[in-house]
Amino acid sequence: MKRILVANRGEIACRVIRAARKLGLEAVAVYSDADADAMHVEMADASVRIGPPPAAESYLRQDAILAAAQETGADAIHPGYGFMAENADFARAVMDAGLIWVGPRPETIEAMGDKQRARQLAQKAGVPVAQGSDRLLPGALDGLEQMAEAVGYPLLVKAAAGGGGIGMRRVDSAETLRKTVEATQSMAERSFGDGSVYLERFIPRARHIEIQVFGFGDGRAVHLFERDCSLQRRFQKIIEESPAPGFPAEAVAGMAESARALAASQSYTGAGTVEFVADADTGEYFFLEMNTRIQVEHPVTEMVTGCDLIGLQLRLAAGEELHDTLASVSRTGVAVECRLYAENPAKNFLPSPGTLAAFDLPDTMPGIRVDAGVRVGDTITPYYDPMIAKLIAWGEDRTIAIDRLRAALEATRIEGPATNREFLIAVLNDPDFRDGAIWTGFVEERRKSLIA
Repeated sequence: MKRILVANRGEIACRVIRAARKLGLEAVAVYSDADADAMHVEMADASVRIGPPPAAESYLRQDAILAAAQETGADAIHPGYGFMAENADFARAVMDAGLIWVGPRPETIEAMGDKQRARQLAQKAGVPVAQGSDRLLPGALDGLEQMAEAVGYPLLVKAAAGGGGIGMRRVDSAETLRKTVEATQSMAERSFGDGSVYLERFIPRARHIEIQVFGFGDGRAVHLFERDCSLQRRFQKIIEESPAPGFPAEAVAGMAESARALAASQSYTGAGTVEFVADADTGEYFFLEMNTRIQVEHPVTEMVTGCDLIGLQLRLAAGEELHDTLASVSRTGVAVECRLYAENPAKNFLPSPGTLAAFDLPDTMPGIRVDAGVRVGDTITPYYDPMIAKLIAWGEDRTIAIDRLRAALEATRIEGPATNREFLIAVLNDPDFRDGAIWTGFVEERRKSLIA
């Protein structure tokens, strides 16, 4: 493996290119017309235009990406996250073209991409799963009310093919059940091409904790500790950290072993994440889903373990034996990450496209890492996710890490689009957050105090 094509854009494309360079690999970028002058294009050894700005006409075009790989002599394709990272058909097409797919087997992506099937596989592997229903197909809702009563209210209606918080709606009573199920089915059909949904128990005071796993494709797998992703807004993550503050160590150890066992049972290949929802009051936890890709928040794990997860993905794809190396990994200190977005919290976090007239990040401050895919003069466009950068802080303890992250945000200077910088600082200053008293409803509960 000598040359890798990165089938993505923005900060994750830049991140993969950096990892490839460290290993002596050449990198190929693909870009839409909106990204012709983007940072990832400038960084790459070669680049290929794949279409106009809309993702459906560029970054989601399998034919254009495969043609770019062939045109530039790439040996492998890394999908990053989002776009086609969890598209089994794309992974299969890459392999059928004689290229190396940097990720798990297509069959694994398919199995875990169907959330209800993933629940069944988790149960088979001995992983705790929350009370749920059978699959509900569009137009076939006989027995819906009885299923809901068996699950219990409140409950979630979840798209079987959904993920990342998309296709998930809460129902508190039977009065709104059928309407919510039908609306979720319609949205799921539009978003995923699959309108099937299922019902799952909703935990009112929940923690969202995920386990980083790494599999070797032969039935062996390891875990690389947890990340707490409980600071969310509408099921979308805002701040992630490791270790999980104040959560019972025994419960975390159980999650970690469950995640490792699930990955091993699937002969999982490479980096993946097993997500759990846990009761903040009792410590009881249940399988949520498995993401068969690198996560946005992977730097949190890298900061506390010293591992280069994307470098490890590339090394495994190149045939290197890594089990003994990863089996002995330990964790040191605390890492906290926040996502800096071009959005306006005061206007319900509405995206705020615009040109970065000024863009100064504190990438030389002690204990601070910055992952960005834009520079001063670049434009945050309306076509893609409006994330500007990720700021990650490491410290000997949680207080030090939080203080470093807050200082880094305070030192960040951005002119042009509105951002969530002040909102993030307010979260980091919140006394309950600093005490570790967090849960998935934390932001909504404190919305007025966090948004000036």
